[in-house]
Amino acid sequence: MTQQGFRIALFQPDIPGNTGAILRLAACLGVGVDLIEPAGFDLSDRALKRAGMDYLELAALSRHPSWKDFDAWRRKEGRRLVLFSTAGTVPYHAFCFRDGDILMFGRESAGVPEDVHKTADYRLVIPIKEGTRSLNVAMSAAMACGEAVRQVR
Repeated sequence: MTQQGFRIALFQPDIPGNTGAILRLAACLGVGVDLIEPAGFDLSDRALKRAGMDYLELAALSRHPSWKDFDAWRRKEGRRLVLFSTAGTVPYHAFCFRDGDILMFGRESAGVPEDVHKTADYRLVIPIKEGTRSLNVAMSAAMACGEAVRQVR
């Protein structure tokens, strides 16, 4: 096992503004970000830069050309993959995070495919009010990262 610390993984993100906001969050909290390509936008997009502001250059961003490449890397690193999903069964606030966990979030439009879902070591849910579908991915990442940092640091 090599480098530790929390990381946020974004599976083929669709919306540049959300990705920018997550990169800013990660820069401020000292959390790395893994972007699993292909993204649904050009990574030089203005919305990404506007949301990330001048924090983008402070973000520790690693790009992975595919799910297969990312999964091989994280296994080699010995990191647990913690997927946040509306289909998760364990509430995120009841989970015991560990240093080195990767908190993964799916596409805004479609989540993650079933094979990715099955690969995750844990599947967590952020409980929300009945009759609502989901939270914004950047909000979800902030809540999850905040709880992980609170528990471990």
